[in-house]
Amino acid sequence: LEQKGLVSQTTEEKQTRGRPIHLWRLTRNGHSHFPDEHSQITLELINLMRENLGENSLNQLVARRTNKTVQHYKKALQAVGDDLKSQVKRLAELRSEEGFMAEVRLIPSGWLLIENHCPISVAAKNCQQFCRSELDCFRGVFDQIATVERVDHLLTGSRRCAFKVSPR
Repeated sequence: LEQKGLVSQTTEEKQTRGRPIHLWRLTRNGHSHFPDEHSQITLELINLMRENLGENSLNQLVARRTNKTVQHYKKALQAVGDDLKSQVKRLAELRSEEGFMAEVRLIPSGWLLIENHCPISVAAKNCQQFCRSELDCFRGVFDQIATVERVDHLLTGSRRCAFKVSPR
């Protein structure tokens, strides 16, 4: 994959035990092999909304979409019960179904929800409201039971987006 230009190796990370960790990240070419359909029409629509309706209207539309997504996720998470671990895992499953290649890792202060691919990265680069709304969405889903903070962000040079979910 590296020879084909699909992945690149990140810097080595030391651990307290065992061998150093070697992490890999998808290159721009690597990301192009995953679904990112309709990106051009999405960019055109975002730009048309800005031109014709203004930035405030675009913000309102993204906020409405976020509210709808929060309700969808909350309903899906109710099916797994009140266990935060199960809910975070279910959210990762939902995100993977949407193309985010999500996974969950246990960390000392909770869980790390990792999105290894961003199917909306083209739109997110043009409309940062999507990234803000994603964080707002996760915070809304876990409103009463956990805090959520973004710890990695693809658009700021990280190899993925990741969110720390800590019980309240």
